[in-house]
Amino acid sequence: MKELFEKRQSWTQVEIANIEYNLLKGIMGCRTMEAVEAALTYANYLNSIGITSSNYPIFLKVLGVRNHHVIDALLGTRDPFLFMSSIQPNYFIVATCFSFLAKYHPAEIYSKTLGIILGVFQATYNNPLDGYIIYPPTIADINSLGKHLIEDKGQDDLLNRSILDILDKVSELEGQGKDEEMEDLAVHAHNIRNNFFDSTKKLVQVIPDVILKTEPNLDPEVDPRERKPLLEDGNKPAPKAKPKAAAEPEVAPEEEG
Repeated sequence: MKELFEKRQSWTQVEIANIEYNLLKGIMGCRTMEAVEAALTYANYLNSIGITSSNYPIFLKVLGVRNHHVIDALLGTRDPFLFMSSIQPNYFIVATCFSFLAKYHPAEIYSKTLGIILGVFQATYNNPLDGYIIYPPTIADINSLGKHLIEDKGQDDLLNRSILDILDKVSELEGQGKDEEMEDLAVHAHNIRNNFFDSTKKLVQVIPDVILKTEPNLDPEVDPRERKPLLEDGNKPAPKAKPKAAAEPEVAPEEEG
């Protein structure tokens, strides 16, 4: 019983940081309306300060949120493909982007999220050999990229075309004579691309069926409440217009007798 009445005298900075982190994880889960609204505010704040070489891991953390409202707030008016163009690609960034592709089912990922990821890959593998040195993709990584091709949309779709271009860059690693893994990777990227273009073939012939399966029972996104309009100073909600009082009927003056 003594423990019930003892008060904790102090908390370490690590313990406090863990509490903050767990609360932030709950917000980023976006499972309730309140969490979505908090995540939106956080994403808006990040958008206002801008992505830099010293804070980009936090932006990547928010990018993994499965809620398009939050991604829209994080991105603002920027082109998704150029969102991370100010940051030099590195192993951590590219590996994180591939992990997002592996996590999402085909056709599940938000188009703007996919655009941001593909923009990172375009910058990384524009020179295939340099990109391979930064981050050497595995066969599983290339499958995770290829599974987001939407066969019904064809090559004219912006996202499809971007994925195909990246696969083409990776396929250029063939014949470099560096190592066998690089050769296998290049051939696999070429085969995915070729199967997409060949009307007699399907992606399932080169990417395992289990990876290409869609998830029909995904939890629906939680929407935030409708926001009230703000005044120009942004401090108070705009006041509602008061209804006009009904005009009193005019009374004619009485005539003198």
